[in-house]
Amino acid sequence: MIFQVIGKPRGKARPRFDGRHKRIFTPASTADYERLVRQAYISSGGYLLSETAPIKILIVAQFKKAVSSKKEAPTMKPDNDNIEKAVCDALNGIAYKDDSQIVHSEVRKVWAKDGIPKVTVKIEVAEE
Repeated sequence: MIFQVIGKPRGKARPRFDGRHKRIFTPASTADYERLVRQAYISSGGYLLSETAPIKILIVAQFKKAVSSKKEAPTMKPDNDNIEKAVCDALNGIAYKDDSQIVHSEVRKVWAKDGIPKVTVKIEVAEE
């Protein structure tokens, strides 16, 4: 299964503490992005791959390159691990029962050849 999330790649933000109400919450920007990932997966025909099988995932975060940038690669925020966490957490209960099923993952950050920022995700049941 391959799908794309159009828009600037986002990482999972750290949980915040609301001292007034004494609770921990997920920032709205993270919740919104995870909702966008879920919608993209479902819109692409995504389904529950397995409740128990090992999962393999490839995430390619494509960034728009500024005309003035001389960087060969997008060495900026968000970090690879935060991109992975946002995508994998969003797919919990939709593509797999829990992201603990992921046995192989790879995250790449590249410049978008077409200039359109997006995240492309390939997800499949891993060969045992």
